[in-house]
Amino acid sequence: MNEDNNIQRYLNVLSKQYRNTEEVAEEIINLQAILNLPKGTELFLSDIHGEYGSFSHILNNGSGIIKNKIESIFKNQITDHERRALATLIYYPEEKLSLIKSNTEDLDEWYNITLYRLIEVAREISSKYTRSKVRKAMPKGFDYIIDELLNLQGCAPDKERYYKQIIQSIIELDRADEFIVAISNLIKRMAIDHLHVIGDIFDRGPNAKKVMETLINYHSLDIQLGNHDALWMGAACGNKACIANVIRICSRYDNIETLEDGYGINIRPLTTFALNTYKNDKCTKFMPKVYDYNKYIVSDEIYIAKIHKAISIIQFKLEGNLIKKHPEYKMDGRLLLDKINYKKGTITIDGKTYKLNDTNFPTIDPENPYKLTEDEEEIIDRLQESFKNSDTLNKHISFLYSKASTYKCFNSNLLFHGCIPMEDNGEFTSVNIMGKELAGKEYFDYIDKVINMAYFEKNNESKSKESIDYMWYLWCGPKSPLFGKEKAATFERYFIDEKETHKEKKNPYFILAEKEGTCNKILKEFNLDEKKSHIINGHIPVKEKDGESPIKANGKLLVIDGGFAKSYRGQTGRAGYTLTYNSYGLILSANEPFDSKADAIKDEIDIKYDIMVNEKVTQRKNVSDTDIGKKIQNEIDGLKLLLTAYKEGKMKEEI
Repeated sequence: MNEDNNIQRYLNVLSKQYRNTEEVAEEIINLQAILNLPKGTELFLSDIHGEYGSFSHILNNGSGIIKNKIESIFKNQITDHERRALATLIYYPEEKLSLIKSNTEDLDEWYNITLYRLIEVAREISSKYTRSKVRKAMPKGFDYIIDELLNLQGCAPDKERYYKQIIQSIIELDRADEFIVAISNLIKRMAIDHLHVIGDIFDRGPNAKKVMETLINYHSLDIQLGNHDALWMGAACGNKACIANVIRICSRYDNIETLEDGYGINIRPLTTFALNTYKNDKCTKFMPKVYDYNKYIVSDEIYIAKIHKAISIIQFKLEGNLIKKHPEYKMDGRLLLDKINYKKGTITIDGKTYKLNDTNFPTIDPENPYKLTEDEEEIIDRLQESFKNSDTLNKHISFLYSKASTYKCFNSNLLFHGCIPMEDNGEFTSVNIMGKELAGKEYFDYIDKVINMAYFEKNNESKSKESIDYMWYLWCGPKSPLFGKEKAATFERYFIDEKETHKEKKNPYFILAEKEGTCNKILKEFNLDEKKSHIINGHIPVKEKDGESPIKANGKLLVIDGGFAKSYRGQTGRAGYTLTYNSYGLILSANEPFDSKADAIKDEIDIKYDIMVNEKVTQRKNVSDTDIGKKIQNEIDGLKLLLTAYKEGKMKEEI
């Protein structure tokens, strides 16, 4: 009886939108037609790390989709140079137009040819979507004209003249440039139906702010959090240890301007303190990793190095206090400042003594090494206020909270950034999180709750302090699924030369997940069909140059961190991976470096992709095979119930 009441209430609500049998039947016909369209293309990217140039180019070229469409349409009609020029025009219409107009004699003729070609590409790339969906994606101002041009295929002579007149009028009225920009943007918009960002948007690269602004304006996406994203989210919540780590990494990778210019973070008090405190210290081990050698002169590198060292010492103190406050984190092995013999310049770790390569610690009290000086206290307090009150940072972090989670199940694939914490025997690790012992999917679900609690209650310390502290644990805790390592050997890399201390042991997941059985167990834990599902993650760069493959467990696991960040390219030999999932199956491509937008525009240079796997499905997938398709089918089932109720007179129609 209760179920009957629920169905009746549902039908009552549905009848407000579909008032009679005609309206219901029309919608059923529409939805059933949509189910039979090919599924849209998904693009998966991981570990962007602020590399806006490569990231934006991949979005502009649709991960090679646009280039492939141009090849298939015009291969036997126009030259290779013309095809490359057309592709570059679509990727960067404003910039390429400027070059073309300065080097083309008969511009009207060029416009006439180019507009026809762009319309052909737009028609082909949007062909698998409903006319309604394409229309909604069209830029305002040219939407009616583009709609007409895309739907005049095989037209009669009168319509053909109509078609030609539209093109001619666009040129004569000096609107060709605007039209080219509009239709190019439509092509790029339709190339990728949905974007998955599998963690680590921030740090290392110089333009995380631009990446975030692009994501905010992207038409359809989801985000799985990486430990670097959790770090910035924790900093925005006011976690001082997270703030110190953010500034340290920006210093290490020569990205101070990301803080100052990008997010308006005032680091001047820290700068003054660092220059005074380490005035006579060369800070050799803290020199920034410079990847743009035209950017700094030597004196500027030293200036950054002093900031780098000052914030690192503050970080170690803050982290030490956090570890002592939370014994449940089980991170006492990271308490190192009290293991230093300040007179001898040595440190003892796990019973072995090492000589420090830097013994200048003017702000550390050997009797109380984790105590901040008054100056350090004041600096970190002011930085905390700056992070919490940055409008741009809060805008970006709020967006992450609206779109991001620790994992995503989407179209039978499991997406997460790092790992599922596991024991050596293959069991899911039980983790104490705020008094609860959780493992596997339950652990991930509870982390999402804690993350939300930290942000939305960040100004209510009595409620949120423990959750805010946990944001730092997600960054570097030994059982954090976003981190996946036993420790972050930050101190050792700075102060100890022996490489054995730098090793960061990975969670057993990273070995176990190379077995198909482990992947199947994980997929089952997340309620996915292990026969047709995949795990897709990033986090640990794939060292392809050393023979490692991103394809593991007989294709069950795809690791798509190929080194977007320039700092990783020496390890990976690549510049990232892109994974696409279209109606024909999965395509994993390895990217060659892309370092210059100017060269791409001027010389029509594109990213080169090496296809590593092309997993084709036996039968082309339609919308009916997707998660959205399941929702549409549920709508159809409900509408059919309503249609029956109208026909049988159980509900009254509105005419």
